[in-house]
Amino acid sequence: MEHVAKAKLPTRFGDFTIHAFVEGTLEHVALIRCEHRSHSGVPVRIHSQCLTGDALSSKKCDCRDQLEAAMKYLEEHKCGVLIYLDQEGRGIGLSNKIKAYALQDQGRDTVEANRELGFCDDARDFKVAADILKFFEITEIKLMTNNPKKIEDLEKHGIKVVERIPIISKPTKYNEKYLKTKKEKMNHKL
Repeated sequence: MEHVAKAKLPTRFGDFTIHAFVEGTLEHVALIRCEHRSHSGVPVRIHSQCLTGDALSSKKCDCRDQLEAAMKYLEEHKCGVLIYLDQEGRGIGLSNKIKAYALQDQGRDTVEANRELGFCDDARDFKVAADILKFFEITEIKLMTNNPKKIEDLEKHGIKVVERIPIISKPTKYNEKYLKTKKEKMNHKL
């Protein structure tokens, strides 16, 4: 992983500094809410890219709701980090994610669809997120997540999660099955 750029980024949620990282063919960013921060217990959201949810406002998932909730949290607390990973569709890529959507349209849940396409339930690896945090000399965090796999992966790679901050979004008729699957099959804390 290589740090390749840094710039100011004003947003609806306050002013950030955006940092670009390259990992092979993948490009990740980190948004830093404040430069003068404690390196212990920093609020952090690790968010995997979701073009359909984050940019196109899909109602099939809760990704955009989680992203906006995290950015609001960082705005309110005036400090923290948002890491946006180039890991679309839990690591299977955009085209395969849309294939999984087609299978979900036929009645499969998100886990069944991924498995039918030959993928595991969640192909993401959060080592790069740990490496990005270490770049900023952050080794203890308060993690905004519902996903226990993120906590396990980060701790395996030397990041201590001192607190889990839940990000709960209200289920809708479009994402209710998706959220239920995340809770029942992927052990998400919803």
